[in-house]
Amino acid sequence: MEIKEINPIEAQQLVNDNAYLLDVREDQEVEELAYDVKNLIHIPLSQLQDRISEVPNDREVIVGCRSGARSYRATEFLLHNGYQNVKNLKFGIIGWSQDGLPTK
Repeated sequence: MEIKEINPIEAQQLVNDNAYLLDVREDQEVEELAYDVKNLIHIPLSQLQDRISEVPNDREVIVGCRSGARSYRATEFLLHNGYQNVKNLKFGIIGWSQDGLPTK
C-alpha cells in the first residue's frame, strides 16, 4: 500500500479547499504550536485506534505531526482501515512553520 505524501504548501491549499488536517501530536505539543486552519481535527496518535470514527471518510484527509514520522504511521493505519483519500504531510509542523504557513 503506497503512502502518498504532500508538502506543506500543497496541504494548505487542499485544506483551504475543504480537506481536513488531522493533527496526531500529543496535547502538550499542540498547546505549544498549532496549525491554524479551519478544518482541523486533533487526535493524538496514541488515541487514533479508539477514535478513528471521528476521522471523516467522505473528504480528503491530510495527516500531520511534528516532523512527518507519526503522521506517516497514522496515514498507514487509516489506509489499512478503509480510508482511501489520505495523505501524509511531509515535514509536519516543522516544515509548515518554516514555509511561513499559519500557526497559533
